[in-house]
Amino acid sequence: MRRNKVTVVGAGNVGATTAQLAAAADLGDIILIDIIDGLPQGKALDMAQLGGVKPFAGSVTGTIDWADTADSDIVIITSGMPRKPGMSRDDLLAKNASIVKSVTEQIVKTSPDAMIVVVCNPLDVMVAVAARVSGFATNKIMGMAGALDSARFANSISVELGVSIEDIKGVLMGGHGDDMVPLPRYTSVAGIPLTELMDAAKIDELIERARKGGIEIVNLLGSSAYYAPAAGAVKMAEAILKDKKNVISCCAYCDAEYGVGGAFVGVPAMIGAGGVEKIIELDLNEQEKQAFDESASHVKQLVDKVKDMI
Repeated sequence: MRRNKVTVVGAGNVGATTAQLAAAADLGDIILIDIIDGLPQGKALDMAQLGGVKPFAGSVTGTIDWADTADSDIVIITSGMPRKPGMSRDDLLAKNASIVKSVTEQIVKTSPDAMIVVVCNPLDVMVAVAARVSGFATNKIMGMAGALDSARFANSISVELGVSIEDIKGVLMGGHGDDMVPLPRYTSVAGIPLTELMDAAKIDELIERARKGGIEIVNLLGSSAYYAPAAGAVKMAEAILKDKKNVISCCAYCDAEYGVGGAFVGVPAMIGAGGVEKIIELDLNEQEKQAFDESASHVKQLVDKVKDMI
């Protein structure tokens, strides 16, 4: 029986962590590919040997040859320039658009039936680049952003309230960055609305920390986060491969939904074997709708900037 095949593009911190978590989750045979010879092979060998301590069913292979990735079920794109102190996600636009374009062209050649999960920044724009270059159906292309942002928001809530993080369910929408739109009304702790457990001032403080969560880590580490982003990508891949129908905040294509009018932007979506199977439309109040519209507008402006590049 053929095992699922998951290719992770980029053997840096995010890619290597994604590959390791995907193997540990028994998602199938994992291929780690990079342009630096020796890097993916060495990291993959280390992961394969880890299986002697914590066994998993699939194999882990490192390569620089796209032929080894052929017929992948899912390709997770983590390759790209990481953010450095003083850089915004938007500063990465041109460089990473070029990288994602090149990677996507290879995916089309080697795995034309694959689903694509994009992780590199600026996230929403890179998803749009992958979609335009691949020509794949929009349900097969998505971006890991909301899963990470939700995790950051949940962590702050857990610490503030002293409750288990597994009881916290949050919803975030809009672009991945400073104009993301956390929704306290739809965030709960064991089913109890966050607004019943915390005053508005404290909620606003935690929202602001979630928005700045990426740069907070960049300033501490000197580079982008990788544990939580990798976990978010693997959660999405697992939902697809195991047809879990999980509702995950992620970057997905919206047309009539929320009045977006044709763009990839962060929304709650049901993820299963069909990829993005359904956009969950929430009843946003006037303030939430305005914040979401502004965020979606910013995403569209950035997408317009890269159209000539691809």
